[in-house]
Amino acid sequence: MRTGMLGVMALILVGAVVGWSLSATTETISVAGAQPTPAGPRFDGTAPTESAPPPIGYEPGWYDASGMTPDEAVNVAIYENVNRSVVNINTLGLRSEGFFLLATPERGNGSGSVLDQQGHILTNYHVVEGARQVAVTLFDGETYPATLVGSDAVNDIAVLKIEAPVDDLYPTSLGDSESLRVGMRVFALGNPFGLDRTMSEGIISSLNRSLEVQENWIIQSIIQIDASINPGNSGGPLLDAHGQMIGMNTAIASRVNQSAGIGFAIPISLIHRVVPELIEHGRVIRGNIGISSVTIVDEGLRIAILDEGGPAERAGLRGPEVVRRRTGPLVFESIDRASADIIVAVDGMPVATVADLQAILGEKRPGDVVNVTVLRQGEIAEVAVELGE
Repeated sequence: MRTGMLGVMALILVGAVVGWSLSATTETISVAGAQPTPAGPRFDGTAPTESAPPPIGYEPGWYDASGMTPDEAVNVAIYENVNRSVVNINTLGLRSEGFFLLATPERGNGSGSVLDQQGHILTNYHVVEGARQVAVTLFDGETYPATLVGSDAVNDIAVLKIEAPVDDLYPTSLGDSESLRVGMRVFALGNPFGLDRTMSEGIISSLNRSLEVQENWIIQSIIQIDASINPGNSGGPLLDAHGQMIGMNTAIASRVNQSAGIGFAIPISLIHRVVPELIEHGRVIRGNIGISSVTIVDEGLRIAILDEGGPAERAGLRGPEVVRRRTGPLVFESIDRASADIIVAVDGMPVATVADLQAILGEKRPGDVVNVTVLRQGEIAEVAVELGE
């Protein structure tokens, strides 16, 4: 058994060397002014030569003056430019447990990004949800108490604020998530397992994923990555190869709560829309259609409960009818749910689930008018609804 294992290890070692040699001879990268790396002290005690011997397949121009490849130089530059913008977030909450539901302290940690020199910090809502105390630790190890400025649970975004010296706050450079392509390199920074300002590298594995963060609420246009993210990475920045923030790491697909090569990030385009409202209002102001409950049927969403006097009712949308039947001195009431309108589309976009409806309305503001297509008594009808707040 031991001999077999040694053989396998030898094959792996040989394969690694051969693989490097093959890749080295199939691509030449030119970097002006590159020199071989100076040699360090020898293990045998003899004096070093002027420069280290070139590696197998070495060609001049592969390394810069510090001995790094172009890829390594990019990685190092990104980390050195951005790591001061990443913060560690520690929370303290209470959890009820046991037969008597005794309150037990519960600690958590996550990551965040410095938004500006006013002390605003971006993170995930689930990082600070239910926390009674929140503390933010900057790159220099200084820790500050944080207050919650605003949060948007349905998009898993929160903004905190700390009172820290302006010179200690290094805002993150925000990029663009609208022009991303599958295969682009990305870098995730954060505090996995409390290991502060850790960087991992990967690529964009897919775009326009959907991620359910709250019941019946799905975030659209989620970025899927293969860079390693683990518990504690939540809220940290996802960077492109220019060191600009293109998303916020928020979730992993794993049955053991550890990286399985599938991670998800909220796109910066959504963050751009949400954060200003959180800072100004403490919440996101969305349009309200005035429908409290629906049931899913084959055709779409049947209205179950209309808000009394709400936008939908005022516009003429119909919910279930109350049928009264008199028998002698007694009056019996029943609900005719089949008479309610079935929503099949909003603004021409088909609606089959609650998430579909929420996704459409989530982009609307109070005062916006939406055209609701309904199936009413077997006939198609169009109803214009002005959204409330």
